[in-house]
Amino acid sequence: MKLYVGNLPWSMTDSSLETLFSECGPVTSATVVTDRETGRSRGFGFVEMDKADAQKAMSKLNGFQIESRALKVNEANDKPQRPRQYG
Repeated sequence: MKLYVGNLPWSMTDSSLETLFSECGPVTSATVVTDRETGRSRGFGFVEMDKADAQKAMSKLNGFQIESRALKVNEANDKPQRPRQYG
C-alpha cells in the first residue's frame, strides 16, 4: 500500500522517513520528493508498506509532530493520467 506523507520537515531524508515508518512494520520503499532544479525537499513524500502495517502507520503517525510540524499521512491516490497535448 502506498502512503502519502505531507508536511515533512525540510531536513527529512529518504532514510529518516524509512526509519520513522519502520516502527510500524517493514518498509518496501520511502522517498522524499525533491525539486528537480534545486534538489531541495518539496515537503512531502511517499512510503510503501504492507496494507496492515500501512493502516497502523496512518493511525499512529498522522498528526505526529516532527520539528514542530504535524505530519499528514493518508493513502496515496494514483496520479491521474493527463491527456496528451498535440500541437
